[in-house]
Amino acid sequence: MRSDPLAGRRLLVAVSGSIAAVKVPGLVSALVQRGAQVRCVLTPSAAQLVSPVALASLSRNPCALDHDQWAAAQPRPLHIELAAWAELVLLVPLSASSLARLVHGLADNLLASTLLACRAPLLVAAAMNTDMWEAAAVQRNWHLLKAEPQVLPLAPAAQGLLACDRQGAGRMVEPALILLAAESLLLHGPSQDLTGRRLLVTAGPTREALDPARHLSNPSSGRMGVRLAQAARLRGAQVRLLHGPLGDDPALLEGLECHGFTTAAELQQLLAQHQPWAEAVLMAAAVADQRLRQPLAEKLPKQQLQELLWRPDSWEQVPDLLQELGGRRPPGQLLFGFAAYTGNGLDQARQKFENKGCDLLFANPVDLPGLGFGSVSNQGWLLRKGAEPLALGPCGKLALAHQLLGALASHWA
Repeated sequence: MRSDPLAGRRLLVAVSGSIAAVKVPGLVSALVQRGAQVRCVLTPSAAQLVSPVALASLSRNPCALDHDQWAAAQPRPLHIELAAWAELVLLVPLSASSLARLVHGLADNLLASTLLACRAPLLVAAAMNTDMWEAAAVQRNWHLLKAEPQVLPLAPAAQGLLACDRQGAGRMVEPALILLAAESLLLHGPSQDLTGRRLLVTAGPTREALDPARHLSNPSSGRMGVRLAQAARLRGAQVRLLHGPLGDDPALLEGLECHGFTTAAELQQLLAQHQPWAEAVLMAAAVADQRLRQPLAEKLPKQQLQELLWRPDSWEQVPDLLQELGGRRPPGQLLFGFAAYTGNGLDQARQKFENKGCDLLFANPVDLPGLGFGSVSNQGWLLRKGAEPLALGPCGKLALAHQLLGALASHWA
């Protein structure tokens, strides 16, 4: 299995003066735990908000400050050394002042000079007061930054409680999403090859009620679908995510338009509502095959429940949602199906691919240790019209998401 995409990579964490800087030590610690080499550079304002000593200790490297830029102990200018060393720069948080410096090419402190000299991809996570974020000058600068081809910008969360007690836009996205975006940049780069595309993604399990205390479900965590949605968003797509109960970090939903469901019937309604909007539908949700015809209003004793469950007339088949999508899809819409299997399921996957009428289908085993449901890794077969099945993985689910999106993008090339 492939190693962690962050392992061994040289990451420069650049910290500017926003109160969100207090989250940076946790981010640096997480990067180091995943095997990344980390160095930190701080603006003078950032150094008042977060301890350079703490960041040096967590990163296992000296923390660079303005007074170090021309220190006699430096064999060459520090901003040039840092810029040449970095494979990826994380500017977290990005303040209004550092945004202005960056887009207008100013070099009046060590961090700004380093960014100006650096050619590595740049991940930025903005954070500031709502009124500052919405100011016309800041929005103009943000628009200019987004046009830079080596930059992957993460806008602040649309809502949240800020340090000034304001409720509104401006809170920096959580470190978990910054980690995922950094991994995405190292896997795929900053290319926005899905810009403007409209993708509808489903994720997670359905839960079919038996009685108020019990339900029929499966071990799906929704990780694969969430990573498909975020990878597509980071590649420029407009994404709507329909998700069941998730076993994933809620922070990874930030920046996505999300609609929750519990049952297959609820997912069915959401698909009917949102399918016309989409240019592609990716059905990664794990949908139940059977459900009770009528869920019970009261909790049954075990014996009575067992008797009920064994009666064939108690059950009905859940409609085939992927087949329904195929039957009503508008011209040009692409359908991407997913199939879980145990044992040697490639022949079953081929049959499903033919029957469902989808353009692509990914079939993955769920009976191998560390793969499939609830895991962080996956592998399987990608089926495409007019081509032999392509083996993918084993690899992390974000890496797999990018491979699957690449296959989808090839239909639009």
